[in-house]
Amino acid sequence: MSRTDIEAVEEINTAFYEAMEQGDFDALSALWLEDEISCVHPGWPVLSGRGEVLRSYALIMSHTEYIQFFLTDTKVAVLGDTALVTCTENILSGGPAEDGGELGPLVGQLVVATNVFRRTSEGWRLWSHHGSPVLTDSEDEDEEDTD
Repeated sequence: MSRTDIEAVEEINTAFYEAMEQGDFDALSALWLEDEISCVHPGWPVLSGRGEVLRSYALIMSHTEYIQFFLTDTKVAVLGDTALVTCTENILSGGPAEDGGELGPLVGQLVVATNVFRRTSEGWRLWSHHGSPVLTDSEDEDEEDTD
């Protein structure tokens, strides 16, 4: 039984987040198209081109000791050879170990993401990733206090 396009896109989207969690740069690199790609990490400018995008992931991986993604609100749409995935990344991460060898403090963050995939002869590949932070109520209150 063959997989549907939606199942194939869900699988590669999951592989993208698993590669990040495992710090597997080679696996992550293989998921991206070879040609013009783009990426926006929360709070970063737009990154364009394979070299610039993959360098950003190498940098993130080298400075992140632990990261786990819990994806919610995932929606997949496929139109021809293009697929769009939107989801909420519930991220739990920790920085590099401190002097005592302990993992840095764990931080939770909510990010809404849009991942665009293109069908290739090798299967679906990531074309663009855009992550935007979700402001929580406590952050909104902090901003109001500064007036």
